[in-house]
Amino acid sequence: MTSGPLVFDTQVLGRRPGTEKSYELVVGAPADLGLDVFGVEEGSDIALELRLEAVMDGVLATGTASVHAVGECVRCLDRVEEDFDADFTELYLYDDATEDDLALEGDLLDLEPVLRDAVVLALPHNPLCDPECPGLCPDCGARLADDPDHTHGEAIDPRWAALTQLTERPEE
Repeated sequence: MTSGPLVFDTQVLGRRPGTEKSYELVVGAPADLGLDVFGVEEGSDIALELRLEAVMDGVLATGTASVHAVGECVRCLDRVEEDFDADFTELYLYDDATEDDLALEGDLLDLEPVLRDAVVLALPHNPLCDPECPGLCPDCGARLADDPDHTHGEAIDPRWAALTQLTERPEE
């Protein structure tokens, strides 16, 4: 494991249950933190409050990450920005970690996978600029919030559409 802003050395805890260390810091967001339409921009600030506590089997990491997410409204494609808090609690095992468990590598704890899971679960899967956003016109793509009375006239049955061309021809 390499060092980085989300890698913490737990050696100061000494594997003595009940020993803890708290951190309050601001780190840069890793790449691809979020969903396709809504996420945290790489390098943007994450305010992190973290408590590492030694327990019998490992180190318990508990904290909150405050992030600023940006993306697009899923209805009208306007820019959406919102601040979120993502809480997390995870146990990193000293030894005998299975495939589904997180483990310390030596004395190092990598918080990135836990942070990634917490932030992604805190973000809305369908972000909206406004809960009442009407979206886009399905025919022409006009933004309906800008023109609430937007219409295209009466729809023509596609089976009869060829006949309308006869009425549009000039007199022969």
